[in-house]
Formats: sequence, structure tokens, C-alpha cells
Amino acid sequence: MIEEILKLDSQLFLFLNNLGSSKFDAFWIFLSYKESNIFFYLSLLIFYFYKESKTIKLSEVFHSLLFIAIMILIADQTANLFKDSFQRLRPCYNESLIDSVRLVKESCGGKYGFFSAHASNSFSLAVFFGLLFKNRFRYIIYISLLYASLISYSRIYLGVHFPLDILFGGVYGITIGLVVFRIYENKLDFFKFLNKS
Repeated sequence: MIEEILKLDSQLFLFLNNLGSSKFDAFWIFLSYKESNIFFYLSLLIFYFYKESKTIKLSEVFHSLLFIAIMILIADQTANLFKDSFQRLRPCYNESLIDSVRLVKESCGGKYGFFSAHASNSFSLAVFFGLLFKNRFRYIIYISLLYASLISYSRIYLGVHFPLDILFGGVYGITIGLVVFRIYENKLDFFKFLNKS
């Protein structure tokens, strides 16, 4: 059963990976850089603080940054633990696939790929920011989720992750984003309650 699923995963990977064209390589490489992710979400955060500047306190800014940092640390390092535990080779290291993989960059990354840290980080950020903006800018969640999906797909396009690596990373990231945001929200409510007392 598991072998059949992994076989289908490999076939889907090869199909999606080989849809690539050198005309679009630079775009997908750019999306895959961590700096593009940082720039996108830092811009959103600055926009949020600017829009909320009349009502938001400095302590709330600090708490937001702290929770985002903790969330990324959890999402990123858990992915590394899973990679070391499952030891599923990336497509670019898999000898049975290597001749069929369209590897866009020379560097393939670490040896193991399950699950994708890019996907878990991107989707955790997408959910956190979507919920952060939910009362004033409801469309942000859709933009963030689309952006996370593009980043995640870039990993297949570049030949470094299987679709299941992305799927599990995305689901894990969404879960972490929801949990961390709920804790963040409850903590803010708790401090607001203390200030009123």
C-alpha cells in the first residue's frame, strides 16, 4: 500500500517537474529563496502595524514578532527532525529517478526531503498572517495561501521535493499556524484583561 502511494507520488512529481521551462526558471528560483518569503511577510507586518498604529501598543508588536519567530522555529526544526527520522531521499538524490528529474539549480539541498520546511514555514506564516488580518483585511488569507502554494510548488519545479513532502509540510504548517495564533490571541486577551483590572 505504502509502496503504491510512493510510486504514485514519484509519477506525479515527474509529471509536474517536467512541465518546467527554462523561460520560467528564474521566477521559481526567486520564489524558493528564503529572502523572498521574509520580504513578503515583513512587508505585510509593516503594513499591519502601520494600519493599526493608532490602537496597537509596543508590547503587542513585540509579542507578534516573538510568536512569529517561535512559530518559524517550530515549523522549521520539526521538518528537520522528520527528515532525519524518515530519511526519504529527495528526488534529486533518488538513483531510480535521477535521470528523469529536471534539476534547475546545481545545489539539491540536504539528502532527505520529507517533509518540506519551505512548505511548513510558508503555510504557517500564511495562516498566522491571514488570522492576524481577519478583522480588517479578509482577503489577506487568500493572498497568503496562494503565495505559500507557489513557494511550495517551486520546490517540485526545482526538482528537490516530492508532492507528498509538500502536502505533509503544508498541512503541518497550517496546523502550527492555527495553534500558535490561538495561543498568541489568548495571550493578548489575557494581558488586555490584566490592564483593565
